[in-house]
Formats: sequence, C-alpha cells, structure tokens
Amino acid sequence: MYEFDYQKAASLDDAAKFLAAHDDAKLVAGGMTLIPTLKQRLAKPSDLVDLASIGSLKGIAEEAGGVTIGAMTRHVEVQRSDIVRRVIPALAALAGMIGDPAVRNRGTIGGSIANNDPAADYPAAVVGLGATVVTTKREISGDSFFTGMFETALGQDEIVTTVKFPKPQAAAYQKFKNPASRYAIVGVFVARTGQGVRVAVTGAGPCVFRVPEMEAALARSFSADAIKDIAIPDDGLNSDIHASAEYRAHLVGVMARRAVAACA
Repeated sequence: MYEFDYQKAASLDDAAKFLAAHDDAKLVAGGMTLIPTLKQRLAKPSDLVDLASIGSLKGIAEEAGGVTIGAMTRHVEVQRSDIVRRVIPALAALAGMIGDPAVRNRGTIGGSIANNDPAADYPAAVVGLGATVVTTKREISGDSFFTGMFETALGQDEIVTTVKFPKPQAAAYQKFKNPASRYAIVGVFVARTGQGVRVAVTGAGPCVFRVPEMEAALARSFSADAIKDIAIPDDGLNSDIHASAEYRAHLVGVMARRAVAACA
C-alpha cells in the first residue's frame, strides 16, 4: 500500500470541495473494493476522503411507489430492510448474496456502484430495475451511469447521494458465484415493469450490460422457454482462471432462465 493522507469529511460540501482541490483524492465508503486495490498497489491516491460521518447519506425510504436508498447504506441493511423486502424483494435477496457477512456489514451501495467492479452485484439491479442514481450535481439514469470497467459517469468532485429504485411488477436475481469471493462470475437481474422487460447482466463482461433479444422475447412471452434458444455471443466477454468467455456466455442464458422462473 502506498502512503496517503486521510481526511474525514464532515459534510457533502466538505467532501466535494476536497475532491475538487485534489485530483488524486478518492472517496472511501465501506472500502470493500478500494482497500484491497490499495493493498495490491493498484491505486495510488494522494488522499482518502472518508464519508462515514455524513448521516444524510444513510437510510432507506419508500418514495413514489419505489425505494430510495442512501449511498452509505450497508448491504446488510438493504438485505434486512422491511421496506425493501416488501416493495422489491429481489433487491433484498441480491444484497444478501453479496460477499460474506464481513463484506455485507461494511460494504455500501454507493461505494459498490461508484467503483463499478465488473463482478459486483448492485450494477445489475440498478440497470435491471431502471434505477436513477442521484448525485450532488444531478440525476443519472442507470443505463447511463456505468460506462466501462471500473468507470462511471461521475465527475471528479461528484458524489453519489442516493439511488432511486422503481417498484417492478416482478423481479429476480440469479448468479453463478465464485466459491471463494462470492463475486458474480455471471449474475442476471430480470425485471418485468410497466415499460417492458429488462435483463441486466453482471460479471460476464467488463461492465454491466442489457440483453435486448431476451427482453423482446420475454415481452412477448414471459417464460423461461421464451429465451432458451437465445445464444449470447462470447466476443468481448471476460475470460480468466475462473471461467472462459464461452462458459460465461452459456451461464448468461442459464441464469436468465432461472431468474425468469424465480419471478413466476
């Protein structure tokens, strides 16, 4: 780990001003992605700005028929929330699949989506549910928020404050997890909404992505059989010691069918 200075932000304005003044500063929320990256010397920030003391970034509320979750809300809080379990049970289930108890008790939803690890679970929910990411400057649609591996639409001094999830008619998340880390080798979130069906995939590629062919087929007939013959190209998919691109392409179909079945 390289040397850095530690700053504890007292407010959002405090954190944003510090980020604007220090190009190499990074925010730390739960640290579940950032700290391992620092330990492996894959990042060299000049400063870490801790958001833990900013109470306005925490909490879960039912709003506009959906759920709004503060950026510093921990995974275990989403998993156990009576509001989330009632309004979007698939989101609570997804939070319960993240990592292990230590990760779920430290990691936050804002930190997860801001770091945009290609194997993270929350990006699939954000895109799959058509959520809106609210920052200190604007609102960003889930489809526009994730731009590439570990990359998002966030500006240098822009901070995620909440995520707004609309309530689906039905939704489910299924993943094939790494047995050690429990990261998604492939995870698929399927949601049936008033605007159509959404299928979002994490773990398979450098960034979360949708599968329009499956969405169209499920819009016509919402059943696992409707997508059983849809093949996912393996071009551009991740390939590593855990799974080849070809195997990940196969898993997308398997997990998608399981998610559709779970919706029913």
